[in-house]
Amino acid sequence: MRREQDRTPAHSELRTFTTLDAVRGDLLDVYAEVRAPLLHLPNYAITAFGERLDRHGAEPGFAAVLAYADGQPIGYAYANTIEHRDRYWQRTTPPPADQYTQQPAIALKEIGVRPAWRGTGSARRVHDELLLTRDEPYVTLMVNKAAGDGKVHAVYRSWGYEDMGQSQPSPTSPLLTVMIRATH
Repeated sequence: MRREQDRTPAHSELRTFTTLDAVRGDLLDVYAEVRAPLLHLPNYAITAFGERLDRHGAEPGFAAVLAYADGQPIGYAYANTIEHRDRYWQRTTPPPADQYTQQPAIALKEIGVRPAWRGTGSARRVHDELLLTRDEPYVTLMVNKAAGDGKVHAVYRSWGYEDMGQSQPSPTSPLLTVMIRATH
């Protein structure tokens, strides 16, 4: 068992990927552990995530950052670029202000950290690394306000995100809160 003091961001290595093939297996492995309590729900099933992951990986501007400790993936964040008429914006209600959609934005599609690494700053570290080299002026994400009894939403607010609307990306998805902030 890993000693408590070794579970710090300093004891993990960040790797950036711009193609899905190189990292798909690691993303699925971490996702399965991160979402374990929800995998029985259709929207969170590994097969549903795999389908979304394949679609997102083929979209413009795909990038993923994974944190590794002792050669094993412990957390990730991935995103892609969205344009003005992207379905992401079309499903957001109320419609977002033009200032957010008139130029490309980065959509943070998924972020997760294995339970043993939560509370170590690893999520923020992969998030910030993902945004570090992006040129898009805004980053947006969707969150289930009920996740973690509201703690996940609160974390994103502490990172500078603000609520801008709601979206239900698929019939099996819960109603999600759309959040946005400046990229840098």
